[in-house]
Formats: sequence, structure tokens, C-alpha cells
Amino acid sequence: MQLSEKNYKRIVVKVGSSLFCSADGTLEEGVLESFTRQISALFKQGKEVIVVSSGAIAMGMHVLGMKKRPKDLASLQAAAAVGQNELMHVYRKFFGKGWFGGQILLTRDDFNDRKRYLNARHTIEALLKKRNYRVQGVVPIINENDTVATDEIKFGDNDRLSAMTAVLVCADLLVILSDVDGLLDENKKVVRKVYEITPAIKAMASPTKKQTSVGGMITKIEAAKIAADSGIPCVIANGRKKNIILSVVKTPEKCGTLFVPK
Repeated sequence: MQLSEKNYKRIVVKVGSSLFCSADGTLEEGVLESFTRQISALFKQGKEVIVVSSGAIAMGMHVLGMKKRPKDLASLQAAAAVGQNELMHVYRKFFGKGWFGGQILLTRDDFNDRKRYLNARHTIEALLKKRNYRVQGVVPIINENDTVATDEIKFGDNDRLSAMTAVLVCADLLVILSDVDGLLDENKKVVRKVYEITPAIKAMASPTKKQTSVGGMITKIEAAKIAADSGIPCVIANGRKKNIILSVVKTPEKCGTLFVPK
């Protein structure tokens, strides 16, 4: 069976801060409006979508007037504390009437402790089931709990968090959105399918130099490996392309780079 023939019921979508936050941390509303519209459309198709969203620190930096990403933990956590509220407000605005975002903040300890692991899963399941006369849908929006996380319990980036979330909720598909078309080879052409993450594949990646982001392509490849090793297909695609999420769900092998699951 081709992957495009599969009916992806549960989808984890990771959106990077570079998509909707400019270099100075201001919000690019058009991108986020498109993103939320596509999420709502998938819910109306009977699918379940869990969002892993970066952007809290970037938005907090903008509000607090920080020109460069802080290096000390306290300043990062201060930016996150302000930015988390701003981020959820923006999602609420763009989801519109009847749609709500349910914020879940996690650290690595939540995945290492069995009780907390199951509690996170049950919370997400409960949010996805919420429907009544005034609630069309609730979208779980997950982020790292930057306000309390220390080096010992941090993921370090939301790419890994998105992959671990996909495993947590037994997702059918992981979509990692960025501002690039996918993994590029030495000729700057998109690698359409990856069956195994070899040293040669890793060599195609490079870290980001953006002030509002961490990780870059290398962390996305590492996240894709976590998903693929767990039997979950992963697509890295350009979030600025029109209706990219809907396109990936329909034909994942034609959008960005598909990491084929084992």
C-alpha cells in the first residue's frame, strides 16, 4: 500500500517559530491564519490533530525588547513566561469561534516517569474528545515547559518533542513544518524519500543561525528517526506553501521529505 492511500486519523503537526515570527519576533499573521484554518479543516474531516508549537520564547523576546536570544537560563525562562501567554492568545484569535487551544507544557521528565507519561496521554485524549453545543473542537497545543526546565530536563528543541509526542499519542503521521522545502541534497534539490538515516543523510543537515530558533535541520532529522523507528511516517515540509498540511496528509510522498517508517 502506498502511504498516500492510508487514512491518517491522528496527526501531530510541529510548527517552528521561524514560520510565523520574523527576525525581530513580530508575528506574521497570514502564516498562522493559514495554519489554524488547515487544522480546523482536518478536524472537520474527522481527524485528530495535536500541535507542537514553538514561538513562546521568540514572542516573549519581542514583548520584552530583547534583540538577541538570551544565553542565560533566567532570561530565557522570563521570555518564555511572557511568550506562552502571548502564543496561546494568538492561537485562540485565529482558531475562531467554537475552537479552543488546550495548552500542555512538558519536560523530558514527563516522558521518563511512567505515571506522568500516562497522565499526559490521558489529558490529550480527553481534550480531543471535547465536543458540545458551544465547543466545535479543542486542539492540544504542546510546548516545552521552558519556564521551569533546566539543562538536565530539557528537550532542547521542539523537533524532538514533536517526535516523542507522536509516539506518546500513537500518531499515524508526524508533520514537521519549517521555512525550507525539506532535506536538500548537495545540489540543493529536495530529497523526496529517506528509507534509512545514514551518516550521508546527516551530512546534508546544518544547524540554524536564527536568533529566534534552535536546532535546524539536524534536529529535524533526529526527530524523524525517533518517529520512523517507532513505525510513524514523518514529513519535513515548508510551512509557507499553500495548504501544505492538507497536501501532506493527502500525499505525504509528494510534499517535502518523507522519512519512511520501519
